[in-house]
Amino acid sequence: MGLVLLHYDGYINKLCTRTLYDANGQPHVCINEYMKRRLQIKLIHTITATD
Repeated sequence: MGLVLLHYDGYINKLCTRTLYDANGQPHVCINEYMKRRLQIKLIHTITATD
């Protein structure tokens, strides 16, 4: 499972990247860690789900 998460890490990071602005209006690019964890959990759940 670790290899799968590692393979998709860049893609998930891209999906979770947000630009935030400080009090001076300067942009800061960061990764929304909460969203990243949710996507990783969803990926794991989808892989391990059996019908």
